[in-house]
Amino acid sequence: MTKRQIAYLACTVALVASGVGAAAPTAEKRTLHRVKPGESIQKAVDAAKPGDTVVLSPGTYRESVRITTSNVTLRGSIVFPSVLVPDAAATDSCAKAGHGICVTGADGSPVEGVTVRSLTVRGFAKNGLWASRTDRLKVQRVKAEENGNWGIAQERSVRSVLTHNVARDNGDAGLFVSNTTDTEAGAVDARGTVISHNRLSGNRIGVTVRRLRNLTVERNEATGNCAAVFVVGDESTPRAGAMTLRRNYIHDNNKHCPKTPRLPFLQGSGIVLTGAEETLVAENRIEDNVGTSPLSGGIVLFKSFVGALNERNEIRDNVVLRNGAADLANRDTGKGNTFSRNTCGVSDPAGMC
Repeated sequence: MTKRQIAYLACTVALVASGVGAAAPTAEKRTLHRVKPGESIQKAVDAAKPGDTVVLSPGTYRESVRITTSNVTLRGSIVFPSVLVPDAAATDSCAKAGHGICVTGADGSPVEGVTVRSLTVRGFAKNGLWASRTDRLKVQRVKAEENGNWGIAQERSVRSVLTHNVARDNGDAGLFVSNTTDTEAGAVDARGTVISHNRLSGNRIGVTVRRLRNLTVERNEATGNCAAVFVVGDESTPRAGAMTLRRNYIHDNNKHCPKTPRLPFLQGSGIVLTGAEETLVAENRIEDNVGTSPLSGGIVLFKSFVGALNERNEIRDNVVLRNGAADLANRDTGKGNTFSRNTCGVSDPAGMC
């Protein structure tokens, strides 16, 4: 090697070591905000910037929390979850509405990339967790129990992931996803929302999907509810549907719930489609859901109470056994619904097993 080559290599090494010519760091600084029982969660959330995480130490927090900043994570200890319970003296908007955690954006400006993980929300008058106008919300390992209406609920939201949560003993649905809750409108595209690996028990309905399209409900367990899964549409356009319900384990949903102005009493319902289209119900195990409601049965197609029919839905490859009054029930007059390769004992009308 010549002296000239040695000099060139030495110069190159020096440039690399000093950082001259290297790309500038692009990672943004991310801050961890730690909160202890007795301290304000809301104060830490308000101080958080996009990319920050608010971590709650184990304990009980009597507070509602409102998140409006994108890309913020709120989490508790994975081993010993933090518990949020109502505070009668709270005055913020989320608490006034009766919710535990609120994740809220605005029309045309959704809050994006928020994660809520490893918390318990218990005993709120309305909803344990309420989300509106969100994009890519993740709710993971949250326990929502004994809330007056819904355990975990969202509207006007897209690309959500609701996974590995427990929702039990809530007044209405354990998990509730919808287009809107305060206006009448057609179904909206959920853009691939996923509801998976959740356990739902003791609720009026385990999972309610209302007036949405393009989402997946898979690998959930629902037991001890009045009804396990409701897919709800109506006469508005576009219609609810174009979704997949697969590989869920639905059993013993035999709690009795009285009738409401919109629905008869509920008991013994597995999966109910009402006013839906182009939905795939496949590879579910649905057993021992027994009742005498018009909506009772393993997999039930039922004309909506505003007259919307189920059309072009596919029900295949399910194990549906010991459900009363039928494992498969088509109590609708809609066209194009198909039942194939299901393992079942009794169908209404006969001939589908």
